[in-house]
Amino acid sequence: MLAIGGFFLGAILGAATARRRGGSIADMAQYAAGYGIALAVAGMIAAVIIERSLA
Repeated sequence: MLAIGGFFLGAILGAATARRRGGSIADMAQYAAGYGIALAVAGMIAAVIIERSLA
């Protein structure tokens, strides 16, 4: 759940960052993908840490 939420949050933040910097549609898509993947990985790591600390 954290990974999915992280991906969508990262995609929104990435697209907003590219738009703020004056990027094209392709730039917004690339930033959205990059930020989305990065925050999805962070969410997966957080989920593993939480799961291991509760078990």
